[in-house]
Amino acid sequence: MSTSRPSVAARDEVPETPGVEAAAGTRRALAVLVLVLAAALVPLLGPSLALDGTGEARPPGVGVVTLLRISMFAALCVLVGESAAAWLSRRVPDAPAGTPRSWALVAAFVGAASAVGLALIVANGNLVPGSLDELHPGRLYDTADGRLALVEVNAFAVAGFCAQSRRPGTATLPLAAAIVAEALRAHPDLGREDDPLLGSALTLVHLTCAALWAGGLLQVLRTMRAWRTRPTAGAALLGLYARVAAVLFAGVTVTGICSALRRLPLESVLSTGYGRVLIAKLLLVAVIAALAVAARVRLRRSPDPYAAIVPARVEVLVLAVVVAVSALLTAVPAPIWWDRPLWG
Repeated sequence: MSTSRPSVAARDEVPETPGVEAAAGTRRALAVLVLVLAAALVPLLGPSLALDGTGEARPPGVGVVTLLRISMFAALCVLVGESAAAWLSRRVPDAPAGTPRSWALVAAFVGAASAVGLALIVANGNLVPGSLDELHPGRLYDTADGRLALVEVNAFAVAGFCAQSRRPGTATLPLAAAIVAEALRAHPDLGREDDPLLGSALTLVHLTCAALWAGGLLQVLRTMRAWRTRPTAGAALLGLYARVAAVLFAGVTVTGICSALRRLPLESVLSTGYGRVLIAKLLLVAVIAALAVAARVRLRRSPDPYAAIVPARVEVLVLAVVVAVSALLTAVPAPIWWDRPLWG
């Protein structure tokens, strides 16, 4: 009796059994639970660990701000990823018609709600409101930060509407507006910062590449699951994403290093909360790079079209942690020395 593995063509025609499907569902539920716990621990413990022993004051409401930014960045990744994966899917020869259920409406709601929370904090002088009397949304029009916060709220709302329309690809326009607003918000002190537009440009490229990288991989894996009866098409989609991800990784790395050097002298990396969080993020990115290389090697060498699925799934989980750490990085104090510009 032959014990050889079924051919790719045969696997294309056989769906997963109920037992395998149930086990996979349990693993996904556990993975989501771990991510939720991590998202809760980062704002609760992250600021204290980052600032311990540095002599820096803990910003008021840093935990709430971090949690809101985690939600907003995660929503942005999901929305951008759906658009990117749809674009890649159309370039797969003989791609199946099935697509995963869209998360765009939920993501847009979460993003808009998080942006509203951040906007109310901005309107209250960057302090978390302690009562209804401290809610002053009308003040948002008085400052550049407030107007940018309003742009982000409206951008998520419009993106959700576009994603449910007959042309979901139009959601990329409001999402681009949200990314631009966030890049400008990250460098608000135009009177003091050296080359603030350069800083905003670096943040713009960094955030765009990161959202495409994390959100794109999540949606590609969801699409591969929807195409599980056509593994060769799923492998082709993952291969297309891998080529794009290499460019995105380069963009994230270069812009991240340049932005870090502008904000933080090398000798202050370990003595500041910003530097410590930055090191944690760099270590996680290094792990992601190793997982991406492992997935690409498996995809090339193995006859199994889904050989790269395990490292790719671990990669998307670590990317989710990076999103949380990135949110913390925007909330801790950023030590900036304007008397030591790196670019004249």
